[in-house]
Amino acid sequence: MAGPRADVELDFRPVDNPSPAKLTAAQVAQYNELGYVHPFDIYDDAEVVRNRAYLDYLLAEIKTQNDGRDSYAINCYQGRCEGIYDVATDPRILDIVEDIVGPNIICWATHYFVKQPNDPKSVPWHQDASYWPLTPARTVTVWLAIDDATVENSAMEVIPRTHNLGHIDWKKTQQAAVLDQEIDVRSEWDAPVPLELKAGRISLHADMIVHGSKPNTSPHRRAGLTLRYCPPEVRPIDPSWATDSIVCRGEDPTGRWTNTARPCGNNLRLDGKPKAIGGN
Repeated sequence: MAGPRADVELDFRPVDNPSPAKLTAAQVAQYNELGYVHPFDIYDDAEVVRNRAYLDYLLAEIKTQNDGRDSYAINCYQGRCEGIYDVATDPRILDIVEDIVGPNIICWATHYFVKQPNDPKSVPWHQDASYWPLTPARTVTVWLAIDDATVENSAMEVIPRTHNLGHIDWKKTQQAAVLDQEIDVRSEWDAPVPLELKAGRISLHADMIVHGSKPNTSPHRRAGLTLRYCPPEVRPIDPSWATDSIVCRGEDPTGRWTNTARPCGNNLRLDGKPKAIGGN
């Protein structure tokens, strides 16, 4: 079993926002109490079609690279792909995120999680912050549904209230999996909750909550884009993790984070990519 890193502060700090602009007070309270909140409508039907077509294009481009990458490989390309950048900086998403992280918003990572039909890989129970050399643990993940995410096609599941338990020991998984950390679920925890989402909707979850997803045994693809947002007070212990970050709103008074300009086009070459980070 593996314990916490000594150089990372891994705990949850409740959001203190008595006057949220976009969320309701009850939604902020739910995020604090349960560690997640959903669903939120972001994209209309025409935009959903465009989002899906863009992902299909990126997957086809990855295949042309002929370097062995699979459908999980579009990881941290927000500074290299214009469409991902545009989603990460979409004001409709940032308005919701701001009520959680505050007026200064850094997007430091994005990752498409594409479970193809009959995909045998699971995402074992894990805490995202356990993977990241960032301190303190203050990242909120937005999970954008590119396809409908249902119980049938392996929607992400969360275990409510586990974000308040601090860092939980994990083991190396022995199952076919996307990620290698696995937490043993305890009987005293709440039952897992599937976060089903229609395409175009988002959920938000804290980086300390235990979550994962089962293999997709259905004939339907389940694709989602994770967007990782934090306040600039979060410090990357490894400076390379700030390389492709975006100051999406406000400012970064610390100077720790790169404010990557909007890219032109879509550069999916490997050269230094991707980072291995937690997912869903």
